[in-house]
Amino acid sequence: MNLRDYRDSDWPRLCKIRDAACRDELGASGLMDAYLSLEQTADNEGLFDARVVVAEVDGRVLGFAAYSDEELTWLYCDPPAYRQGIGRALLRHAVAACAGDLYTEVLVGNEAALALYRSEGFDVQRTVEGKLAGNEAFAASGYYLKRSGPA
Repeated sequence: MNLRDYRDSDWPRLCKIRDAACRDELGASGLMDAYLSLEQTADNEGLFDARVVVAEVDGRVLGFAAYSDEELTWLYCDPPAYRQGIGRALLRHAVAACAGDLYTEVLVGNEAALALYRSEGFDVQRTVEGKLAGNEAFAASGYYLKRSGPA
């Protein structure tokens, strides 16, 4: 597996990956009616406000993550590649790039993502209620997670 910075030529794959994985995420959270494509939401959700890295296997992008110094904002894997270590590798990459505490949010109901984050040292700080990022017409519940950085 190769982790590298996003390139403009990756955009079609990111759209396919995120759109398929987002359907799983929203379905697990009971929010399938809130689905919008990445093309519809990328600017509003600030995808490129953070560093974006992709995971390639045999030259094919199978996942991506976006993060800043303190927040993991995006982490998606191609559904046929679930449970093959791609999400974990991207998560560990973001953790290693962060010098301190790292925060993220997971929709209530997305137990697979919650389990991944917990297995990598994230703890649920609180449950938050609000509008669904990217489609604010829908209310959503999420877990606010924190992974403490080096002391």
